[in-house]
Amino acid sequence: MTHESFDVIVAGAGAAGLFAAFTAAERGLKVILLEKNRRPGVKILMSGGTRCNLTNARGLRRLEAVTGPTDPAISPAICQGVRAIQAAFSPEAGRFLGPSLKAFDVDQTIGWFESAGLRTKIEANGKIFPASDRATDVLNVLLRATEKAGVRLLTNHPVLSIDRSVSHDGFVVKTPTDSFIARQVILATGGKSFPGSGTTGDGYGMAAAFGHSIVPTRPALVPVRVQANWVNELKGLTLPDVVVKVMDAEKMLVDQRREAVLFAHFGLTGPAILDVSRLPARAAELAGWSLELDLVPDRRPEQVEEEMIARSRQGRMGVGRLLPEELPARLRDHLLESAAIPHGMAAAELSKEKRRALVAALKGLKMPLAGTLGFEKAEVTSGGVALAEVDPKTLESRFCPGLQLIGEVLDIDGRIGGYNFQAAWSMGRMAGMVIKR
Repeated sequence: MTHESFDVIVAGAGAAGLFAAFTAAERGLKVILLEKNRRPGVKILMSGGTRCNLTNARGLRRLEAVTGPTDPAISPAICQGVRAIQAAFSPEAGRFLGPSLKAFDVDQTIGWFESAGLRTKIEANGKIFPASDRATDVLNVLLRATEKAGVRLLTNHPVLSIDRSVSHDGFVVKTPTDSFIARQVILATGGKSFPGSGTTGDGYGMAAAFGHSIVPTRPALVPVRVQANWVNELKGLTLPDVVVKVMDAEKMLVDQRREAVLFAHFGLTGPAILDVSRLPARAAELAGWSLELDLVPDRRPEQVEEEMIARSRQGRMGVGRLLPEELPARLRDHLLESAAIPHGMAAAELSKEKRRALVAALKGLKMPLAGTLGFEKAEVTSGGVALAEVDPKTLESRFCPGLQLIGEVLDIDGRIGGYNFQAAWSMGRMAGMVIKR
């Protein structure tokens, strides 16, 4: 077993770990990057439907930072700077990320990727992707930077332990075949989401060994299961613009999001669903919890009813014609069934009571929550190393000088839309920059 020495050992070659490794190496530090998998950046390749949602235009200071195509619907008013990124996380996590985001914000992130040869683009929802729509291009840029900086990257090298070494004035990091020595260690092993990609929570035990508290972990940005058989009949349908509300057992609104929804055989997924999944995933008991879908979010209930009344006066037609034409036919059929309205009924025969039941279904289609698909299908992990125990200005452990913790191993998870990647890029950059030479 070898005992090779380095200035910095980075454990985990994901988004945060890669950025930290080449940033430190660019400053003249001798860096080794240890990766559990046979290839680095597996989650980068999987993200955004293999397109990799790099970050979000809301975090830009100026729209011109992105030189690639910008959707015509996007205006400069979308640019809100660092605060927009912070707002996508819990208040505690947003404050913690402040120093990292200010040191390496969205404009700087985009500037770095584009200077490295990756053109970017902004889509209508503000998400920023590589112009090529290829996550492989993102990873290739990161790997080229890693190689150029002189980082030694070892795959198939899972970190088994990190120990303080008095004799070596630093740390001893062990893998199944080797032992490495360094004065600085960056723990970037990720969380527990998508365990098939190698993120199985290994870093939590390593952090706990140095006295860190681990906030209980739960899946976040995860599809949900519902107790409604009719949902399976609609599998494959996508609704591009829906308000999803999560109601708890007391019928109180606990979260909501306006975005796309996708019906699946198990329940629901899509951006709006993933964004509101955090609280249901953390709930000890889901009895009485439900989802409500507002299928016509731009119209008030009374407007919807007035439109139905006006349409019913335009001549003889079936009751199904009263529903918005933009809704898929299978969904319109279910709405009639949910309001106990026969499909063959004429629109003119619809009673006031039934009409209002139909309006209620359009504005609040209910389904009981049954759970989530768990870490296997979660995009990120909620929970992890307690933020109060890490210095946000250096990302260094308050218990163990020389140990930095970045990325998903920390109790940080944000909304969908590139926010979690931005946190990873910024923390990785900060971690590599603050290490003393």
